[in-house]
Amino acid sequence: MKYSDLHRHLDGSIRMGTLVDLADNLGIGLPEDPQEITFFKGMGLEAALSRFAITLSVLQQPAAVRRVADEICQDAQREGLHVLEIRFAPQLHKGGSVEEVVDSALEGIQGRAGLILCGLYGESPAVFEQLVEIAIPRKGVVGLDLAGAPSPSHKFGMLDYADAYHNARDHGIGRTVHASEGRSVEEIRWAIESLHAQRIGHGTTLLEDHQIVDLVLEKEVLIEANVTSNVDIGAVECHAEHPIAKWLKLGVKVAICTDNTLLSQVDAPTEYERISQIPEMTPDMMSLCEANGLNGRFLR
Repeated sequence: MKYSDLHRHLDGSIRMGTLVDLADNLGIGLPEDPQEITFFKGMGLEAALSRFAITLSVLQQPAAVRRVADEICQDAQREGLHVLEIRFAPQLHKGGSVEEVVDSALEGIQGRAGLILCGLYGESPAVFEQLVEIAIPRKGVVGLDLAGAPSPSHKFGMLDYADAYHNARDHGIGRTVHASEGRSVEEIRWAIESLHAQRIGHGTTLLEDHQIVDLVLEKEVLIEANVTSNVDIGAVECHAEHPIAKWLKLGVKVAICTDNTLLSQVDAPTEYERISQIPEMTPDMMSLCEANGLNGRFLR
């Protein structure tokens, strides 16, 4: 099996030992119970997103970002990954300028993975525009992502980021969007039609609208499937009920991803094995996911 991972968050994939080491050096107290750091089944998306405050607290300095990016690449090599893309929101790391933080991640990666820059739901469109401008001269930055989750309290929504995504498209930067993660399937339509998304992260409610399925098929959009993560946040009840096999039967392109190796306590071989046990999944479907992951990476 030639594993790939197109959706792995830097701040959710730090080694536990590194988290403890960095926290000790900074004098930051961590929860005594590791289960207060990691995800658990059915916890809900809002609670899951709050876990990132813990990991981000030790990742403010560029040197820490560099170290974790390097270690993620080392871990990926041990897992047997052939393709890896790491994503993070550099504007959340306040120990240096956004440019310095991005460069630190690239220094840690050393060409072993593509880097995707994330803006967050609710942030100003100016944040996304800045990320694109940073990405343009840095070929190691291969994509732009909209991460997190929308909230009624947000001043800005997905469609407000269209100009930045258009600029990314014009400069050959890949586009992906966290959409339909247990939420309205219309997010997928907006992401494709307004943000020119080539890939969708999660997309668990895709099958709720056959017209949007047709749009995904027509545009050959790839779904970054994060099955364990989806179970953790309660977007699906259990692995066996995940729609990944149904997507594949309809011809949807799907790649298997981990999302967050620390927070979901998973690596690529484990995720592939779990998905292979889902009812209706066949060896041919697993091979198709494998090919989609290898071919679906963003190239610049």
